[in-house]
Amino acid sequence: MSVSEIFEIPKYYYFQSGNHYSGSKGDFSYKIVNGEKLELLAWHGRKCSMLAEIENREEFEHTEEGFTDLIKRLEEIYNQGLEKAK
Repeated sequence: MSVSEIFEIPKYYYFQSGNHYSGSKGDFSYKIVNGEKLELLAWHGRKCSMLAEIENREEFEHTEEGFTDLIKRLEEIYNQGLEKAK
């Protein structure tokens, strides 16, 4: 089961194991970079994160609470884009 109602994202354990994760929904793309903190990158388009123009870049504590905050923020960014498109 995904931790997000919008995106298929694995549970925090996946990130505790040192993994990065990326995905997309329609034209919206995102990447969660694992490091000392969890970094959220978000952009529009199908380019990979290294070639894309990153529209949002934010860091979160590498804790379960920080991870939950990251997921909420990712969903907010996505929903704001939907509102702008209307």
